[in-house]
Amino acid sequence: MDKLFKRENYLKKIRGFYHDTEIIKVITGVRRCGKSSLMEIIKSELIEKGIPTENIIYLDMDSRKYRKIKSDTEFENLIESMSVAAGKKYLFVDEIQNVTGFEEVINAFRGDGEYSIFITGSNSYLLSGELATKLTGRYIEFEMFPLSFEEYLEIKNFYGQEINANLIIELNNYLLEGGFPKTIQYETLADKRTYVKSVIDEIFEKDIKQRVKIRNKEVFEKVRNYILNNFGATTNPGNIIVDLSKIGLNIKRETLNRYIKALTDAKILYECDRFDLKSRKSIAGDKKYYLADTSFYFACNTDNRINYGPALENIVYVYARSKDYSVSIGRIGKLECDFIFRDSNLNYSYVQVAYTINESRATEDREYSPLEKIRDNYPKYVMTADYILQNRNGIRHINLMEFMKNNEMF
Repeated sequence: MDKLFKRENYLKKIRGFYHDTEIIKVITGVRRCGKSSLMEIIKSELIEKGIPTENIIYLDMDSRKYRKIKSDTEFENLIESMSVAAGKKYLFVDEIQNVTGFEEVINAFRGDGEYSIFITGSNSYLLSGELATKLTGRYIEFEMFPLSFEEYLEIKNFYGQEINANLIIELNNYLLEGGFPKTIQYETLADKRTYVKSVIDEIFEKDIKQRVKIRNKEVFEKVRNYILNNFGATTNPGNIIVDLSKIGLNIKRETLNRYIKALTDAKILYECDRFDLKSRKSIAGDKKYYLADTSFYFACNTDNRINYGPALENIVYVYARSKDYSVSIGRIGKLECDFIFRDSNLNYSYVQVAYTINESRATEDREYSPLEKIRDNYPKYVMTADYILQNRNGIRHINLMEFMKNNEMF
């Protein structure tokens, strides 16, 4: 097996559960973001720590070796036949959704108390409710994302590729190429985009099509492309329906909602809801959609121009989610704050994102004003690509490339 790039940001979240037989470790994330490789690395770390190989059972249900295992009985018999070692065993199952009724089998082996279980699979299946119901809450989800900017630089170094000292150039490369680990291995931008387009097609065929009734693929693709092309824009289903009607596509709200849910279940898209800072409540209606990876946009378009507003928002959104922050859009009266982040201790931070605030005083005021209206003492940030930084009224102005490169927290 080729040497794998270690995604340390995720490994450190899971290590404390390596030997836990009570909790099933469920690794989710958009297809091809690195879930299988993460499980391979966990397996290697267990062996390095002295776990005998005969105590490790690794099943890739998409492989030719196991692809004919479809029923729960066949699946159970397979695990039993490989459980020859005494003591605690470590069970890894990749693409587990290929097995009908896998939940009860996995739950039964968890109940034995002899298996530490790790699973990955199609997100539209794992997140649809059956897992939570049939595994009786005895699992933890570890959500993976494509490479962060920090990881993008690290993996280039891992493969011996040159890193430009000018981080703005690397930021542009990152936005255009995206963060799928496999894309790093292709030399040309055209090849990288061909690969990303194949990922989109694979998600449709393997994740969405098998779970959602898509009567008209062309209509679904138009909805998908509309949302991909308008990522980071404030919208709601009504606005989307009106905009689609202008290009001759009439679609029912029920169908639109179903298609959007299919895209979010497959983790192509993420919904970001609005939060009212005065009432401290979520507001139904307007929201933004962000992409799991900015390369989705460029793979579906011939345009290489970067619209830095939504593109930078997108990578900050995914970065914060990868750090386990809850993320909302903030509203303060008539003003909007790009992001409100909340950590596991219910501490907040407020963030504005822009390419630069050094163009004019008006540009600076536009970014600082919403934050200056917030009256609590939680941290406030303006994130830009500027290297000349100017803090104002207790609000920190930070360089987003350096912030993400250094793996910092809000």
